Amino acid sequence: MAVRRHFDLLKWLQGEMQHYLPHEIMLVAWGDFSSDVIRYDIVSALPGVRTAHSEPAGLSPLVRGLYNRWVDVGRTPFISSVDELGILPEYNALQCSFGKALQNMRSYGLHGISDKRGHDECLYIMFSSQDKLNDSTLSTIEILLPYLDSALRRVAPLTSSSFQVPFLPSSRGSEYYGLSDREAEIMDWVRKGKTNAEIGSILCISSYTVKNHLHQIFRKLDVYNRMQAVSKIERSPSHG
Repeated sequence: MAVRRHFDLLKWLQGEMQHYLPHEIMLVAWGDFSSDVIRYDIVSALPGVRTAHSEPAGLSPLVRGLYNRWVDVGRTPFISSVDELGILPEYNALQCSFGKALQNMRSYGLHGISDKRGHDECLYIMFSSQDKLNDSTLSTIEILLPYLDSALRRVAPLTSSSFQVPFLPSSRGSEYYGLSDREAEIMDWVRKGKTNAEIGSILCISSYTVKNHLHQIFRKLDVYNRMQAVSKIERSPSHG
């Protein structure tokens, strides 16, 4: 019930949930699988393994293959070795961070939920670096899936449009104040209302590093807080 944002979902899954469903990557796909109208979201703490950084063309066949496997076993939860599924040779070609991270995964758990009113289905795939998930994971997936599904539906999915390239690094505003590309990038996320922890998760750096960057940004802009920094950037000649 406390999940409101995608970052809340990440903290929940990487926190106590790891005791019950150990995994490094959760791939969620939903839509009409029969017509291949599928959307997806990736939840992971691994560096760069993000929805916006993945390749839709590479994910679609992976998701369809896993969906067909789920249908074949009667739409029941199951666990398996990644090698047994034979997905590694086919997806080693993925150059995105997700594809590279997938090469280090050894097992996965999978289950789905069918929406009889919306006539779509939602598939949850949890990839783990553990060699083998124990049998208790099966019952755990079945028990926890309704809660996962409820939490996921409370947050907006992250898509490529959610991670548009910030305008500051390529704008005259960053040059005008002497901000580095990284500082300008952080400043853009500050402008969008993100916290240090959220910015760190997005950029795959620690919140402490974000804080240090902000100290430098405030010094360069000659301001004392985030609100003043945003106001000064938006009043710069390049944004006038």
